[in-house]
Amino acid sequence: MTNQKMSLSAFLLAIATLAVGAYPAFAAPASPLGTASSFAVLSAAPAVGGAVTCTDSTITGNVGSSGAAASVVQTGCPITGVVTAPVSAQVLTDFNDAYAAIAATSCDETLTGTLAGVTLAPGVYCFDAAATLTGTLTLAGDPSAVWIFKIGTSGTGALTGTNFSVVLANGVPACNVTWWVAQAATLTDSNFKGSILAGAAISATGGPTAKGTFEGQALAKAAVTFTNEAFVGCSGDNQGGGHHDGDGCGHGGHHGSGHHGKDKHNCNQGVGNGREGCDPGNSNHGNPFGSNDEQGGMPGNPGRKGGKK
Repeated sequence: MTNQKMSLSAFLLAIATLAVGAYPAFAAPASPLGTASSFAVLSAAPAVGGAVTCTDSTITGNVGSSGAAASVVQTGCPITGVVTAPVSAQVLTDFNDAYAAIAATSCDETLTGTLAGVTLAPGVYCFDAAATLTGTLTLAGDPSAVWIFKIGTSGTGALTGTNFSVVLANGVPACNVTWWVAQAATLTDSNFKGSILAGAAISATGGPTAKGTFEGQALAKAAVTFTNEAFVGCSGDNQGGGHHDGDGCGHGGHHGSGHHGKDKHNCNQGVGNGREGCDPGNSNHGNPFGSNDEQGGMPGNPGRKGGKK
């Protein structure tokens, strides 16, 4: 069985665990993205149609496009990370496979309304059609738990967030939250957290007095556009300057040297030290659910034991 297939199996197992109300035993991205997990921003449009446009913004993380090098346009937009255009065919395949896997996931609960003032436990939440969100949504649970939001489960539906904020309680990482969207995702003057996998374009625009913020991943089957936006790939200390073989969700590549990348001072993987959110050397070999980073262990209750004495 390939690493990608094992990752997908682990993902589906996690969803089954959520369905019975228990937290999964690992802290991991909520989708089996394979090689596409290298990218914080990815325009995976077919037929070399990818485009990433960034204006008066900042991007911390690796950027990929299925288009040529000229398809990534920066205007007053520094990118702290590697830009790859065009990306490989495998990246596109892995992204599309992950998108399809989430599309097939069963819903725990169907939502309506703006989600303003709502607090949600881990689970799989669905909107039958479009979701128009405002106000503050709080996600509260164990830091290793997973949330998945599916918008447009009936076949069509866009995500629109205006003055919309996502708050993650108890140290939940942004990459543990996935937003699957049947069509486009548009964020305006919002403080958003989570990884968007969109069936059409992703657009994030800041407000007139302050930049919008977006922590997670922006992965689309069409263009990705940032305007007056501060985008950070999953966590504030990942990806910057990293080689594009990092996993894109809280862990920079093992060739990373940027000041935002995880370094040896922040990675102490001794038994009982708990998770540090890093996997030096990419030792999980591309399987986001197989990291040796304590496997969820905490001080006094390590996730892995043994080894050389």
